[in-house]
Amino acid sequence: MDCVFCKIANGEIPSKKAYEDDKVLAFYDLDPQAPVHILIIPKEHIQSVEEITPQNSAIVAHIFEVAAKLAKENNLTNGFRVVSNVGKDGGQSVPHLHFHLLGGRSMKWPPG
Repeated sequence: MDCVFCKIANGEIPSKKAYEDDKVLAFYDLDPQAPVHILIIPKEHIQSVEEITPQNSAIVAHIFEVAAKLAKENNLTNGFRVVSNVGKDGGQSVPHLHFHLLGGRSMKWPPG
């Protein structure tokens, strides 16, 4: 499999880690869209939100637990955004489930 996020999770491609455990990896985005921009990915390859099933959905809850921990560690006390893009029209650029944790500035709606 030629998935860049799988390679990052496996340590084949270096990243600036924000958090890691046996199920997920969180690392700083190379093209940050906010003062804090961290990507949170499952280590197991899941292509997108469209592939969440009853068998693998627990990883999403764990990712949100990690997002809350990272938000606290980064002092995002005024709020933050967690988003997952799905498919081409949704803006998904890497076909591996991932969530963006964005904070440190005021977020606009709609996002764009």
